[in-house]
Amino acid sequence: MNAQVWMGALFVVGAFVVRWWTVTATRGAGDAGRARLQAGLGPVPDLRRLELARPARDRLVRASMESVARKARRLTPQGWTDALERRIGLAGISHRWSLDRVLSVKLMLGALGVALALVTVASNPSRSSVFLGLVLVIATWLLPEAWLSRLGRARQAEIEHALPDVLDQITIAVEAGLGFDAALARSVRTGNGALAEEFGRALSEIRAGLPRDAAFRNIVERTEVPDLRHFVVSIEQASRHGIPIAKVLRVQAQELRDKRRQRAEEAAQKIPMKVVFPTVFCILPALFIVMLGPAVFRLADTFGG
Repeated sequence: MNAQVWMGALFVVGAFVVRWWTVTATRGAGDAGRARLQAGLGPVPDLRRLELARPARDRLVRASMESVARKARRLTPQGWTDALERRIGLAGISHRWSLDRVLSVKLMLGALGVALALVTVASNPSRSSVFLGLVLVIATWLLPEAWLSRLGRARQAEIEHALPDVLDQITIAVEAGLGFDAALARSVRTGNGALAEEFGRALSEIRAGLPRDAAFRNIVERTEVPDLRHFVVSIEQASRHGIPIAKVLRVQAQELRDKRRQRAEEAAQKIPMKVVFPTVFCILPALFIVMLGPAVFRLADTFGG
């Protein structure tokens, strides 16, 4: 009973800390930005007074989280941090979840897993409890990475699914007389989702002076979607060799629609194989019990005396 109480208390405390930091991080960043803007419009302020003017929870929580992030950076190898930063970019949440923030959450969850493992082993010292404690530590440490990987795969699937429809819109706009950039901007205004967000970011980079090819290559690096990479390469070759952009867009849209249909057919063909195992191991045993159970009991009564 004491072990269960300790485990419940640790879960509650850990969830409360993570939730508090999630709520206050974005708000604190906005307050700090407004304070800097207001400070720049007037006379030189007192830094100590500005720091004390911030909310106490902002000063305490953010300072503690920054300290945890520094420790997490020291404990995590450089290759892992690079891979984690890549997963954050693929998930499309880099504007809300920085690398330091994810590392802090990883370290807190890892500490929570160690505490749960110690409580589990102390409550029942055995090989099974030690194994369960190791599983808890590994699972809590890898939980943020699994969450980021899941978000990244979902975002890539969303982009892959929406790309043919967006290309159809751009093709219609280009054939109606709009330029490619104007047609792309129109699709961004009328669309939503991850693909519209990436195209809008590319348009912002183009307006800032970045060449179109470089802005589109940045999209490919941020998303790692093969269909989008193929589209970007086709656009680059069309602009380089003087091929009409509307013709290239129409061919690309048709090809991507065919690929989407093939993926749907492939997924439909996999359904019977996926249904076999639940049917054999879950449905058929229950069906046999319902149908043959009464007969088995009747035979047992008959031949048993």
